[in-house]
Amino acid sequence: MNIYSDFEKKQIEYIRKSQECWLNVAEGGKRGGKNVINALAFCIALETHKDRLFLIGGVSLSAVKLNILDCDGYGILNYFEGRCREGKYKNKDCVYVYTHSGEKVLLISSGAKDGDEKFIKGNTYGMAYITEANECTLKFLNEVMDRTISSSDRKIFHDLNPKPPAHWYYTDFLRFHEKQEEKIENYGYNYCHFNIFDNLSIVDDKLKKILATYDKNSIWYKRDILGKRIANAGALFPDIANNKARYMIDKARNGFITTGVDFGKNGSAHAFCSQRISNTFDYIDVLKSDEVSCKNDGEIMDTQGIGETLARLEKGFIKHIKYVLNKWGSIEAVFCDNAEPELIEFLRKALQKNNINVKILPSIKIPISSRIHLWRNIINARQN
Repeated sequence: MNIYSDFEKKQIEYIRKSQECWLNVAEGGKRGGKNVINALAFCIALETHKDRLFLIGGVSLSAVKLNILDCDGYGILNYFEGRCREGKYKNKDCVYVYTHSGEKVLLISSGAKDGDEKFIKGNTYGMAYITEANECTLKFLNEVMDRTISSSDRKIFHDLNPKPPAHWYYTDFLRFHEKQEEKIENYGYNYCHFNIFDNLSIVDDKLKKILATYDKNSIWYKRDILGKRIANAGALFPDIANNKARYMIDKARNGFITTGVDFGKNGSAHAFCSQRISNTFDYIDVLKSDEVSCKNDGEIMDTQGIGETLARLEKGFIKHIKYVLNKWGSIEAVFCDNAEPELIEFLRKALQKNNINVKILPSIKIPISSRIHLWRNIINARQN
């Protein structure tokens, strides 16, 4: 049996409270010890539990086996070394465990697909441990709740890496229990946040080397290391807007140049950004980024005010285009938000008036995930 390293005070307190609480949630960053702590708490409760049938589930069967049963050598199979065996129970994968209170059966189930919940119906489970709970379906999590109602000592364990704050797991599942915990004395909700700094098995020198490989301003550090719930757009795009110099280059590599135009609304600015994209689409060099105000100095947007804002738009746009053409030679195309056809036509006429032979095309907004992929390419371009 592998020997556990020392535990932090909050890890010890989480394990202690889990023996009294029915819903136990361990959330946080990578290498924070969530699975080890939850698996140990589950095993301690299992030793004396009066029921025979239990559930261990997750986003996939392999995730259950890796995160709960193995858990880097500190999972259920380690705790019950010499007292457990893998097998089948009514044609379903399971682990038989021999505890101080007799033989227990741990059924294994996946819960990420719609319909997975039907595979755990028909049974009553004494306890359930669901790994990567926020990657499972809400139907599955609710079925787990229902299937543990008549347990002699009901306990549910969840572990999860953080998602954006608006993720359904927080809004449709966790929030209710947080409110119940505030209203009802001894409701039985046990939550703890863990990150790599709580993992005493990682010595200080090794931790310093690990942290040196992360950009502490990046979303990945904040989410994976600090374990914060961060919305992709909210974390990424302000970082770019407020630190443009980090992502700009003065000497571009080979490829073709495009310019993007984002028209300002509700007081925001009109923005222009030119970039060189490699012919093989494996990197992007950001060349120039500008913006002009679309606000009117007066409170009422009258005819004169509209004319002034359009004049600023034209001046800023033409200045940006001329700079790129003079410095880098050509622009393949200008892409504008297709929700503003009148402004697109206005810029098209501005190019013609200034004898600039560059075509303007409408663009379709792509999903946030694809925009983040683009951001990663820009970061990679800086590092290569």
